[in-house]
Amino acid sequence: MHEPEIWRNGEFVRHEDATVHVLSHALHYGTSVFEGIRCYKTEKGSAVFRLREHTQRLIDSGKIYRMPSPYSLEELEQAMLDTISNSGLAECYIRPLLFRGEGPMGVNPLESKIETVIAVWEWGAYLGPEALENGVDVQVASWTRMAPNTFPSMAKAGGNYLNAGLVKMDAVLNGFSEGIMLSSDGYVAEGSGENLFMVKDGEIYTAPTSLCILPGITRNSIIHIARDMGISVHEVNILHEALYICDELFFTGTAAEVTPIRTVDHHVIGDGSRGPVTKKLQDAFFDIIEKGNDPYGWLTPVPVATPVG
Repeated sequence: MHEPEIWRNGEFVRHEDATVHVLSHALHYGTSVFEGIRCYKTEKGSAVFRLREHTQRLIDSGKIYRMPSPYSLEELEQAMLDTISNSGLAECYIRPLLFRGEGPMGVNPLESKIETVIAVWEWGAYLGPEALENGVDVQVASWTRMAPNTFPSMAKAGGNYLNAGLVKMDAVLNGFSEGIMLSSDGYVAEGSGENLFMVKDGEIYTAPTSLCILPGITRNSIIHIARDMGISVHEVNILHEALYICDELFFTGTAAEVTPIRTVDHHVIGDGSRGPVTKKLQDAFFDIIEKGNDPYGWLTPVPVATPVG
């Protein structure tokens, strides 16, 4: 089967033809912004989860980095739906990307053209399918999340993920699935590619965005769902050691969805299995993305074409 075609600057190109010049500014200086979005095959048909919010964040990320999108929000949304439909994939991961292409070399990116691409591919559970039930083992990272006024944490920018890559590589090489970053002043921040929630005495705690965490869209969804269930959610500073004595911990993210954490630095969390609050939130989240029961209007239906070739 051929790889799905990639949407690039308004037209589809073959996967193997979606190349960039080696002097593209983004390759040298990290000048790119992107999104991670999922299209799910629900019982009511294929649908994209929170397309509008992801697309707006992409545009906002570009604006922060003085990289205005050449396409409107509506044009980008339609391009993503067209890319999915053209791919023939009933469910997929969606990666829209704005980046600075070829131009004068040097830190100043303003003379480098802004390129826009959208790719889709099949991608299962990010931390493994068994992790959704059994949880994962993680470590507290030696690398911290960026401090305020160093990098713009509200932007989902390629260069920001050099920090995340260090955290992820260290965790994997040390035998863990993931790392948890602390903020520059030592409070619990987030994972390398996920937001983090802690449960204690039936209430939920998570870092505030003022700690330079990414304002995750799945994070926002889980906060909405939890509060609608009557569960208190507190966005507060969390001490490092609180991770070891909480009742439950879980990651959220487009890739990770809702993944429980079994151990942190070899400290067993709760009884070492998925906790009741985590399961309750998981069940509600998967009721939306698997069964298509969507009380929030978060799903955008997408027609899927029969793949060519």
